[in-house]
Amino acid sequence: MTAVFGRPELSRFTTVSVLGQGAYGKVYKARDTQSGLFIAMKKTLHNFEREGVPTTVLREICLLRELTHPHIVNLKDIVVTERRLYLIFEFVESDLRKFIRAQEGPIPAMQVKRIMYQTLEGVCFCHSRRIMHRDLKPENILISEDQTIKIADFGLARAFQIPMRPYTNEVQTLWYRAPELLLGATEYSVGIDMWSVGCILADLLKKEPLFRANNEQAQFNEIMKVMGTPTEAVWPGVTQMRGFSGSFATYHRLDFHTLFPEAEPLCIDLMEKMLVLDPSVRISAKQALKHPYFAEMHIS
Repeated sequence: MTAVFGRPELSRFTTVSVLGQGAYGKVYKARDTQSGLFIAMKKTLHNFEREGVPTTVLREICLLRELTHPHIVNLKDIVVTERRLYLIFEFVESDLRKFIRAQEGPIPAMQVKRIMYQTLEGVCFCHSRRIMHRDLKPENILISEDQTIKIADFGLARAFQIPMRPYTNEVQTLWYRAPELLLGATEYSVGIDMWSVGCILADLLKKEPLFRANNEQAQFNEIMKVMGTPTEAVWPGVTQMRGFSGSFATYHRLDFHTLFPEAEPLCIDLMEKMLVLDPSVRISAKQALKHPYFAEMHIS
């Protein structure tokens, strides 16, 4: 670690404000007194002298060392004190949740397109390195004043293998959780991230979450209300999944053009390819970047 990071003293950073807090740490906006620049400082909540360094923090450090990309937040340094570990990140002004809430009217179509393209570039890079983020949501997509996107918070990320091995399904924030996870799947792959990206696109268009509930059963029900009740015809093997119930209410798939009347047809087409119940046919990040919706982005 010393070959990569400078191991600065904590006193070098002056806290300005609290940016947020999660299950594993609190994030501060701080100033680097040496450079004069703002940074984001993530303080682990565990006392690692007594409890050890949390697995999520170790995983985040290891993965971020491998993920250097323009659309992935940069881990600049690590500060170690007697009891705490601090991760020092580049500072990005806002996140997509705050950005969406700040918009008075519909977000311009080209703006949505640029945000999605950058997000998919970051996701594609992760997947090309065999890493699933597993918690993509607007709060974890940072956006700067010039609208540069940075994917953040890799605390739940995991490297994956082929063939797939079992993982926990207790990942992803509920509103962005893929249907296979809600039905109890423990063998899954990068499709879970693509479902989340589809939900984020819907967020940008509707300015609110497309699927929103407060427990897993209700969340899956909200998905069925839009996507229809899954059958073997549309999702082979679904009836054998642990969370599937023959008593599910019968819903028919809604028309996305009606749900998103202002969206251009190609945008709807891409979203429909991401929000597919069967993960085996869900579009990949690499395929999504080549979708005609992004034709203007490919013009040099």
